[in-house]
Amino acid sequence: MNPAPSPIDWDRAERVALSIAARRRPISPSAAAPAPELAPTAVIEDAIHEVTGLRPPHGPAQVQFVDRPAWIRANIQSFRTLLAPLLDRWSEKPVGGKGAAANIARQVAGAEVGAMLGWMSTRVLGQYDILVGRRASDDAVYLVAPNLTDIEQRYGFDPAEFRTWVLLHELTHRAQFTGVPWMRDHFTGLIDTSLSFADPDPAALVGALRDALRNRRDAAVQVRDGGVLGLVASPEQRAVMARIGGLMSLLEGHGDITMTRAAGPLVPNAERFERILRERRRNTNPLSRTVMRLTGVEAKLNQYAAGVRFITAIETEAGERAVDRCWTSPDHLPTLEEVRVPAMWLARTGATVG
Repeated sequence: MNPAPSPIDWDRAERVALSIAARRRPISPSAAAPAPELAPTAVIEDAIHEVTGLRPPHGPAQVQFVDRPAWIRANIQSFRTLLAPLLDRWSEKPVGGKGAAANIARQVAGAEVGAMLGWMSTRVLGQYDILVGRRASDDAVYLVAPNLTDIEQRYGFDPAEFRTWVLLHELTHRAQFTGVPWMRDHFTGLIDTSLSFADPDPAALVGALRDALRNRRDAAVQVRDGGVLGLVASPEQRAVMARIGGLMSLLEGHGDITMTRAAGPLVPNAERFERILRERRRNTNPLSRTVMRLTGVEAKLNQYAAGVRFITAIETEAGERAVDRCWTSPDHLPTLEEVRVPAMWLARTGATVG
Protein backbone atom coordinates (compact mmCIF):
# COMPACT_ATOMS: atom_id res chain seq x y z
CA MET A 1 0.00 0.00 0.00
CA ASN A 2 1.44 3.35 -1.04
CA PRO A 3 1.86 5.93 1.73
CA ALA A 4 -0.56 8.84 1.71
CA PRO A 5 0.82 11.93 0.01
CA SER A 6 1.90 14.87 2.12
CA PRO A 7 -0.85 17.43 2.76
CA ILE A 8 1.55 20.00 1.27
CA ASP A 9 2.67 19.72 -2.35
CA TRP A 10 6.34 20.53 -1.74
CA ASP A 11 7.26 20.49 -5.42
CA ARG A 12 4.62 23.13 -6.06
CA ALA A 13 5.89 25.11 -3.07
CA GLU A 14 9.36 25.16 -4.59
CA ARG A 15 8.09 26.17 -8.04
CA VAL A 16 5.99 29.03 -6.67
CA ALA A 17 8.79 30.26 -4.41
CA LEU A 18 11.35 30.20 -7.23
CA SER A 19 8.93 32.03 -9.52
CA ILE A 20 8.41 34.83 -6.98
CA ALA A 21 12.13 35.08 -6.23
CA ALA A 22 12.92 35.35 -9.95
CA ARG A 23 10.85 38.54 -10.25
CA ARG A 24 13.46 40.53 -8.33
CA ARG A 25 16.23 42.25 -10.24
CA PRO A 26 19.08 39.74 -10.60
CA ILE A 27 22.50 40.51 -9.18
CA SER A 28 25.54 39.58 -11.23
CA PRO A 29 27.64 36.76 -9.71
CA SER A 30 30.71 39.03 -9.56
CA ALA A 31 28.83 41.74 -7.66
CA ALA A 32 27.41 39.21 -5.20
CA ALA A 33 30.67 37.39 -4.54
CA PRO A 34 31.82 37.14 -0.91
CA ALA A 35 33.88 40.14 0.13
CA PRO A 36 37.49 38.98 0.55
CA GLU A 37 37.97 41.36 3.49
CA LEU A 38 35.17 39.75 5.52
CA ALA A 39 36.32 39.19 9.10
CA PRO A 40 37.16 35.52 9.82
CA THR A 41 34.32 33.64 11.48
CA ALA A 42 36.55 32.77 14.45
CA VAL A 43 37.29 36.47 15.04
CA ILE A 44 33.58 37.33 15.00
CA GLU A 45 32.81 34.47 17.39
CA ASP A 46 35.59 35.64 19.71
CA ALA A 47 33.96 39.08 19.83
CA ILE A 48 30.60 37.47 20.66
CA HIS A 49 32.19 35.34 23.38
CA GLU A 50 33.77 38.40 24.96
CA VAL A 51 30.34 40.03 25.28
CA THR A 52 28.20 36.99 26.14
CA GLY A 53 30.50 34.35 27.61
CA LEU A 54 28.97 31.87 25.14
CA ARG A 55 31.06 29.85 22.70
CA PRO A 56 29.95 27.06 20.33
CA PRO A 57 31.65 23.78 21.29
CA HIS A 58 32.06 22.50 17.73
CA GLY A 59 34.46 25.10 16.37
CA PRO A 60 33.91 28.09 14.08
CA ALA A 61 30.83 28.15 11.86
CA GLN A 62 31.00 27.35 8.18
CA VAL A 63 29.31 30.30 6.50
CA GLN A 64 27.57 29.60 3.20
CA PHE A 65 26.95 32.36 0.67
CA VAL A 66 23.78 31.34 -1.16
CA ASP A 67 21.48 32.73 -3.81
CA ARG A 68 17.71 32.93 -3.37
CA PRO A 69 16.92 29.53 -4.94
CA ALA A 70 19.44 27.81 -2.66
CA TRP A 71 17.95 29.56 0.39
CA ILE A 72 14.46 28.49 -0.68
CA ARG A 73 15.47 24.85 -1.14
CA ALA A 74 17.29 24.76 2.20
CA ASN A 75 14.26 26.15 4.00
CA ILE A 76 11.83 23.81 2.27
CA GLN A 77 13.95 20.92 3.52
CA SER A 78 13.96 22.40 7.03
CA PHE A 79 10.18 22.87 6.93
CA ARG A 80 9.64 19.29 5.76
CA THR A 81 11.76 17.93 8.59
CA LEU A 82 10.25 20.21 11.23
CA LEU A 83 6.65 19.55 10.19
CA ALA A 84 7.03 15.83 9.46
CA PRO A 85 5.27 14.56 12.65
CA LEU A 86 2.35 16.93 12.10
CA LEU A 87 2.04 16.20 8.38
CA ASP A 88 2.12 12.45 9.03
CA ARG A 89 -0.93 12.85 11.25
CA TRP A 90 -2.63 15.09 8.73
CA SER A 91 -2.05 12.47 6.03
CA GLU A 92 -4.17 10.09 8.09
CA LYS A 93 -6.98 12.68 8.13
CA PRO A 94 -6.67 14.45 4.78
CA VAL A 95 -7.45 18.14 4.84
CA GLY A 96 -10.02 18.82 2.11
CA GLY A 97 -11.30 15.25 1.90
CA LYS A 98 -10.12 12.61 -0.55
CA GLY A 99 -9.45 12.29 -4.25
CA ALA A 100 -9.54 15.44 -6.36
CA ALA A 101 -10.50 17.65 -3.42
CA ALA A 102 -7.53 16.46 -1.39
CA ASN A 103 -5.20 17.03 -4.34
CA ILE A 104 -6.46 20.58 -4.77
CA ALA A 105 -5.96 21.20 -1.05
CA ARG A 106 -2.37 19.90 -1.33
CA GLN A 107 -1.64 22.23 -4.23
CA VAL A 108 -3.17 25.23 -2.48
CA ALA A 109 -1.12 24.50 0.65
CA GLY A 110 2.00 24.16 -1.47
CA ALA A 111 1.30 27.45 -3.23
CA GLU A 112 0.80 29.22 0.10
CA VAL A 113 4.07 27.89 1.53
CA GLY A 114 5.83 28.76 -1.71
CA ALA A 115 4.46 32.30 -1.75
CA MET A 116 5.67 32.84 1.81
CA LEU A 117 9.16 31.48 1.13
CA GLY A 118 9.41 33.27 -2.20
CA TRP A 119 8.65 36.63 -0.60
CA MET A 120 10.97 36.00 2.33
CA SER A 121 13.80 34.94 0.00
CA THR A 122 13.90 38.49 -1.35
CA ARG A 123 14.16 40.04 2.14
CA VAL A 124 16.28 37.85 4.39
CA LEU A 125 19.94 38.83 4.71
CA GLY A 126 21.27 36.03 6.90
CA GLN A 127 19.99 32.98 8.73
CA TYR A 128 21.20 30.53 11.34
CA ASP A 129 19.65 27.10 10.71
CA ILE A 130 19.85 24.52 13.50
CA LEU A 131 19.02 21.77 10.95
CA VAL A 132 16.32 20.01 12.96
CA GLY A 133 16.67 16.24 12.86
CA ARG A 134 20.44 16.29 12.45
CA ARG A 135 23.29 16.08 14.96
CA ALA A 136 23.80 19.08 17.24
CA SER A 137 27.17 19.65 15.56
CA ASP A 138 25.42 19.97 12.19
CA ASP A 139 24.20 23.51 11.65
CA ALA A 140 24.36 26.10 8.91
CA VAL A 141 24.81 29.84 8.63
CA TYR A 142 23.54 31.37 5.40
CA LEU A 143 24.24 34.78 3.92
CA VAL A 144 21.87 35.52 1.03
CA ALA A 145 24.25 37.23 -1.36
CA PRO A 146 21.78 38.94 -3.76
CA ASN A 147 19.87 40.57 -0.91
CA LEU A 148 23.05 41.73 0.80
CA THR A 149 24.38 43.15 -2.44
CA ASP A 150 21.09 44.92 -3.15
CA ILE A 151 21.21 46.69 0.24
CA GLU A 152 24.93 47.47 -0.09
CA GLN A 153 24.50 49.04 -3.50
CA ARG A 154 21.34 50.95 -2.56
CA TYR A 155 22.80 52.57 0.56
CA GLY A 156 26.50 52.62 -0.27
CA PHE A 157 27.47 50.16 2.47
CA ASP A 158 30.94 48.64 2.58
CA PRO A 159 30.29 44.95 1.76
CA ALA A 160 32.87 43.45 4.12
CA GLU A 161 31.74 45.57 7.04
CA PHE A 162 28.01 45.12 6.41
CA ARG A 163 28.30 41.34 6.04
CA THR A 164 30.35 41.15 9.22
CA TRP A 165 27.55 43.08 10.96
CA VAL A 166 24.90 40.66 9.70
CA LEU A 167 27.05 37.71 10.76
CA LEU A 168 27.31 39.10 14.29
CA HIS A 169 23.58 38.53 14.73
CA GLU A 170 23.44 35.08 13.12
CA LEU A 171 26.53 33.82 14.95
CA THR A 172 25.09 35.08 18.23
CA HIS A 173 22.14 32.76 17.57
CA ARG A 174 24.61 29.94 16.97
CA ALA A 175 26.28 30.72 20.30
CA GLN A 176 22.88 30.68 22.03
CA PHE A 177 21.76 27.35 20.57
CA THR A 178 25.07 25.51 20.88
CA GLY A 179 26.89 27.39 23.65
CA VAL A 180 23.97 26.80 26.03
CA PRO A 181 24.04 22.96 26.22
CA TRP A 182 20.30 22.40 26.65
CA MET A 183 18.95 25.18 24.40
CA ARG A 184 18.65 23.29 21.13
CA ASP A 185 16.75 20.34 22.62
CA HIS A 186 14.55 22.66 24.67
CA PHE A 187 13.61 24.73 21.62
CA THR A 188 12.85 21.75 19.39
CA GLY A 189 10.86 20.18 22.24
CA LEU A 190 8.65 23.28 22.46
CA ILE A 191 8.09 23.21 18.70
CA ASP A 192 7.20 19.50 18.78
CA THR A 193 4.76 20.09 21.63
CA SER A 194 3.12 22.96 19.78
CA LEU A 195 2.69 20.88 16.64
CA SER A 196 1.28 17.95 18.61
CA PHE A 197 -1.78 20.06 19.43
CA ALA A 198 -2.45 21.08 15.83
CA ASP A 199 -5.92 20.24 14.51
CA PRO A 200 -6.11 19.26 10.82
CA ASP A 201 -9.82 20.15 10.69
CA PRO A 202 -10.22 23.11 8.27
CA ALA A 203 -13.47 24.02 10.04
CA ALA A 204 -11.33 25.07 13.01
CA LEU A 205 -9.63 27.66 10.82
CA VAL A 206 -12.94 29.08 9.61
CA GLY A 207 -14.27 29.24 13.17
CA ALA A 208 -11.15 30.94 14.46
CA LEU A 209 -11.28 33.59 11.75
CA ARG A 210 -14.97 34.20 12.47
CA ASP A 211 -14.22 34.66 16.17
CA ALA A 212 -11.36 36.99 15.32
CA LEU A 213 -13.66 39.24 13.31
CA ARG A 214 -16.04 39.44 16.26
CA ASN A 215 -13.31 40.36 18.72
CA ARG A 216 -10.71 42.30 16.80
CA ARG A 217 -8.89 43.52 19.90
CA ASP A 218 -8.05 39.97 21.02
CA ALA A 219 -7.25 39.02 17.43
CA ALA A 220 -4.74 41.86 17.16
CA VAL A 221 -2.96 40.60 20.28
CA GLN A 222 -2.88 37.04 18.92
CA VAL A 223 -1.46 38.16 15.58
CA ARG A 224 1.11 40.35 17.36
CA ASP A 225 2.31 37.38 19.41
CA GLY A 226 2.31 34.66 16.78
CA GLY A 227 1.34 35.81 13.32
CA VAL A 228 -1.73 34.19 11.79
CA LEU A 229 -1.01 30.99 13.75
CA GLY A 230 -2.01 32.97 16.82
CA LEU A 231 -5.54 33.17 15.43
CA VAL A 232 -6.03 29.47 14.81
CA ALA A 233 -4.18 28.06 17.84
CA SER A 234 -6.00 26.12 20.53
CA PRO A 235 -5.70 27.25 24.17
CA GLU A 236 -3.07 24.53 24.71
CA GLN A 237 -1.13 25.72 21.68
CA ARG A 238 -1.31 29.32 22.81
CA ALA A 239 0.22 28.36 26.15
CA VAL A 240 3.13 26.68 24.38
CA MET A 241 3.36 29.53 21.87
CA ALA A 242 3.63 31.95 24.80
CA ARG A 243 6.66 29.99 26.03
CA ILE A 244 8.11 29.97 22.53
CA GLY A 245 7.37 33.69 22.22
CA GLY A 246 9.13 34.44 25.48
CA LEU A 247 12.16 32.41 24.42
CA MET A 248 12.35 33.93 20.95
CA SER A 249 11.97 37.46 22.33
CA LEU A 250 14.88 36.77 24.66
CA LEU A 251 17.05 35.27 21.91
CA GLU A 252 16.27 37.97 19.35
CA GLY A 253 16.73 40.81 21.83
CA HIS A 254 19.96 39.27 23.09
CA GLY A 255 21.10 38.91 19.49
CA ASP A 256 20.41 42.56 18.78
CA ILE A 257 22.16 43.81 21.91
CA THR A 258 25.16 41.52 21.35
CA MET A 259 25.35 42.65 17.74
CA THR A 260 25.68 46.25 18.92
CA ARG A 261 28.14 45.60 21.75
CA ALA A 262 30.39 43.22 19.84
CA ALA A 263 30.62 45.42 16.75
CA GLY A 264 33.45 47.57 18.13
CA PRO A 265 36.35 47.91 15.71
CA LEU A 266 34.97 45.09 13.54
CA VAL A 267 32.05 47.23 12.35
CA PRO A 268 32.72 50.97 12.80
CA ASN A 269 29.51 51.83 10.91
CA ALA A 270 27.23 49.53 12.92
CA GLU A 271 25.10 52.42 14.18
CA ARG A 272 24.51 53.66 10.62
CA PHE A 273 23.57 50.18 9.41
CA GLU A 274 21.10 49.75 12.25
CA ARG A 275 19.54 53.19 11.75
CA ILE A 276 19.04 52.81 8.00
CA LEU A 277 17.60 49.30 8.20
CA ARG A 278 15.27 50.33 11.04
CA GLU A 279 14.03 53.22 8.90
CA ARG A 280 13.64 50.87 5.95
CA ARG A 281 11.40 48.57 8.01
CA ARG A 282 9.38 51.54 9.25
CA ASN A 283 8.72 52.72 5.69
CA THR A 284 7.66 49.32 4.36
CA ASN A 285 4.81 49.69 1.87
CA PRO A 286 1.31 48.53 2.93
CA LEU A 287 1.40 45.35 0.82
CA SER A 288 4.73 44.26 2.29
CA ARG A 289 3.49 45.09 5.79
CA THR A 290 0.44 42.88 5.23
CA VAL A 291 2.65 40.03 4.05
CA MET A 292 4.90 40.53 7.08
CA ARG A 293 1.88 40.25 9.36
CA LEU A 294 0.54 37.13 7.63
CA THR A 295 3.87 35.31 7.62
CA GLY A 296 4.75 36.16 11.21
CA VAL A 297 7.68 38.40 10.21
CA GLU A 298 6.04 41.31 12.00
CA ALA A 299 5.76 39.14 15.11
CA LYS A 300 9.49 38.48 14.81
CA LEU A 301 10.22 42.21 14.65
CA ASN A 302 8.05 42.68 17.74
CA GLN A 303 10.23 40.04 19.43
CA TYR A 304 13.39 42.04 18.68
CA ALA A 305 11.99 45.15 20.35
CA ALA A 306 10.43 43.35 23.32
CA GLY A 307 13.59 41.35 23.95
CA VAL A 308 15.81 44.43 23.91
CA ARG A 309 13.51 46.18 26.39
CA PHE A 310 13.51 43.10 28.65
CA ILE A 311 17.30 42.77 28.73
CA THR A 312 17.79 46.50 29.24
CA ALA A 313 15.36 46.43 32.17
CA ILE A 314 16.90 43.44 33.96
CA GLU A 315 20.42 44.81 33.47
CA THR A 316 19.32 48.07 35.07
CA GLU A 317 18.07 46.20 38.13
CA ALA A 318 20.47 43.25 38.37
CA GLY A 319 23.66 44.19 36.55
CA GLU A 320 25.05 43.93 33.04
CA ARG A 321 25.28 40.12 33.11
CA ALA A 322 21.77 39.57 34.44
CA VAL A 323 20.80 37.73 31.26
CA ASP A 324 23.34 35.00 32.09
CA ARG A 325 20.83 33.65 34.60
CA CYS A 326 18.58 32.72 31.69
CA TRP A 327 21.22 30.29 30.40
CA THR A 328 21.45 28.30 33.65
CA SER A 329 18.16 26.40 33.29
CA PRO A 330 15.02 26.28 31.12
CA ASP A 331 13.15 27.24 34.30
CA HIS A 332 14.95 30.59 34.25
CA LEU A 333 13.77 31.52 30.76
CA PRO A 334 11.23 34.35 30.75
CA THR A 335 7.65 33.77 29.77
CA LEU A 336 6.08 36.12 27.25
CA GLU A 337 4.35 37.95 30.09
CA GLU A 338 7.65 38.30 31.95
CA VAL A 339 9.29 39.72 28.83
CA ARG A 340 6.65 42.45 28.92
CA VAL A 341 6.90 42.90 32.70
CA PRO A 342 10.57 42.23 33.57
CA ALA A 343 9.95 42.79 37.29
CA MET A 344 8.00 39.52 37.30
CA TRP A 345 11.03 37.61 36.00
CA LEU A 346 13.36 39.33 38.46
CA ALA A 347 11.06 38.41 41.36
CA ARG A 348 10.58 34.81 40.22
CA THR A 349 14.25 34.04 39.58
CA GLY A 350 15.65 36.07 42.46
CA ALA A 351 18.07 37.82 40.13
CA THR A 352 20.05 40.48 41.96
CA VAL A 353 23.10 42.57 41.31
CA GLY A 354 26.07 40.24 41.60
